Amino acid sequence: MLQLLDFLGVAVFAVTGAIVASRLRLDFLAFLFFAVFTGVGGGTLRDLVLGVPIFWVGNQLYLLVCLGIGAAMWFAAAWVERVDRPLRWADSVGVASYSVMGAAKTLSLGYPPVVAVLMGVATATFGGIIRDTIAGQPSALLKPEIYLTAAFAGAGVYVGLAALSVPSWPAALAGAACALLLRGGAILKGWSLPPYAPPQDRS
Repeated sequence: MLQLLDFLGVAVFAVTGAIVASRLRLDFLAFLFFAVFTGVGGGTLRDLVLGVPIFWVGNQLYLLVCLGIGAAMWFAAAWVERVDRPLRWADSVGVASYSVMGAAKTLSLGYPPVVAVLMGVATATFGGIIRDTIAGQPSALLKPEIYLTAAFAGAGVYVGLAALSVPSWPAALAGAACALLLRGGAILKGWSLPPYAPPQDRS
């Protein structure tokens, strides 16, 4: 289950990196660069913080998946862009899968639940942060619509169900579905949490 979620997160984030490269009209190598760094960014941060071997260093298949997606998107980006808001939807699937994956791997290493939730959020969001920073675009974290909340919800639901001894697959599906539901609502309906208002603005 962990490896399946890991590959799903890597693949979908690689797609988002390649979409950004296509919108910037970059060259072929840039497509590969964006696909790789976006695909493995969140998992790399997770493994560095947890002090475990970085997942793609010991298994080059992750890099090959990213490179393959980057190359494919060089030819398919125009068709992908015909989908309504493809970048945001692909990013949403990545957040849903990686929030659960990051939390699950952290729990499997014996870390406490709060750490697992935070690592799930970090895994789900860091690849997108790298992508947007390199591309010089505003990060999704700075937009008012629900984004971090979806990652927190996905990781939190998984960790909570795991604490109740729910088997991994149902817990993972529930966590990913919760995160995807929140992101989908944000994309389609503009769901957002109330922003901070200074005291002088509340009177």
